[in-house]
Amino acid sequence: MDLPVDHPAPSPTSSERIRELLVRNLREVFGENDPDRRLAALNELWTEDCALHVPPGVIRGREEIAAFAGQLRAAHPDFVYTPIDEAQVQPDAGRLAWGSGPSGEPARYTGWDVAITKNGRIATLIVFLDKAGE
Repeated sequence: MDLPVDHPAPSPTSSERIRELLVRNLREVFGENDPDRRLAALNELWTEDCALHVPPGVIRGREEIAAFAGQLRAAHPDFVYTPIDEAQVQPDAGRLAWGSGPSGEPARYTGWDVAITKNGRIATLIVFLDKAGE
């Protein structure tokens, strides 16, 4: 569907920016133990009207996502999140496979982050966890 000329389509987020968002989110939001730095990263990387889809359900808003990430960090403060491969991107979307576990050890669990971006930020992140041992 073509948009009227007076309403041009927004520019898609660049592939490089989507890759940056996925990796920085993994490390600076979900891998960050300091709550102030975590929230600062969320404010920079995520839209105001953001949503996080995780196995427990949908979490909306930066502060709520920061609280959820803080609960994960409290449960596993020594775990690091490491990309398994390069992010794959499409216009305004990308996915990144990752592993998590203690630094220097094999991943205890793995998953995928699928991001939908808007105006250079994450608008929606959908997290898929792999079964243990995959």
